Amino acid sequence: MTSTALAGTTDRQAAGSQWAVETHGLTKRFGENVAVNEVELLVPRGCAFGYLGPNGAGKTTLIRVLLGLTPADGGTMSLLGYPVPKHRDAALARVGAIVDEPRFHGHLTGRENLELLAAVREPAARGRIGPSLERVSLAHRADDKVSKYSMGMRQRLGVAACLIGDPQLLILDEPMNGLDPAGMHEMRDMILSLVAEGRTVVLSSHLLDEVERTCDAVAIVDRGQVIRQGPISELLAGATFEVEVECSDPDQARTLLESTTFGAQVVAGPKGLEITLPSGTDRDVVAEIARVLVEGGISLYRLQEVQASLESWFLQVTSRLGEGQ
Repeated sequence: MTSTALAGTTDRQAAGSQWAVETHGLTKRFGENVAVNEVELLVPRGCAFGYLGPNGAGKTTLIRVLLGLTPADGGTMSLLGYPVPKHRDAALARVGAIVDEPRFHGHLTGRENLELLAAVREPAARGRIGPSLERVSLAHRADDKVSKYSMGMRQRLGVAACLIGDPQLLILDEPMNGLDPAGMHEMRDMILSLVAEGRTVVLSSHLLDEVERTCDAVAIVDRGQVIRQGPISELLAGATFEVEVECSDPDQARTLLESTTFGAQVVAGPKGLEITLPSGTDRDVVAEIARVLVEGGISLYRLQEVQASLESWFLQVTSRLGEGQ
């Protein structure tokens, strides 16, 4: 088979893959330190995917391994269906990435920096410079030197640098760093618009609240291992069930609830109760809580189910891991 035919076969196989990122047993060591520990990761195409964990959990190292910036010590990986490192060039032609803080020539303008990057890409990249600057809201500062840019502006210029390659997959390492609340909102809207076009965005971050607002699915990494992954809605379905109650006698209400078989953890405060119920608890238990309290002579002023957040679920998961050590 000729090299051209082989390349065509590889392209067809890649196009048929449902995963934008796929790893199996991926491992990276630095001496005795295992930074990426047999990671099994599946990122569906056409979604915003959060790769979450505390600083030092191995998030950036995984990105560097995927991009071929540092070699893996074990396992397999592919980007957009292309095995890496075997077909790294074909894969990276379709990938845009920011690793660590984006770096540019400070003495050049934003536009000039993008022109340098476009010069080593396909001819069409130069024509994408203007639209990319518009998309990241930097067109009005495009002809200012990058040395005058704030960190948030450099972050946005980094995304523009990715976009000039018209990528199918964007891998963004902590893209919210240095952004004020308005900048975070703009970045979130931009990521969602890229996904709406059919692109995949992998967002590495420790900002759980922003990821929950932006992403469809997540993987949680701790000490180099992926400990949970999947759609956020499915992961949160396994979180504990929380109910807030405002009532006339919190101490008596706690006593009443602790005598039930609900399995509730009840904390009484000056105005009411915070009730935590086991994961999988049926919502009918909320009505039972109200019945027990009213029949016990407690006046209810407010009873509200509290939706589990990604942050609260993350803390539940990581605290259970700590208990098992």
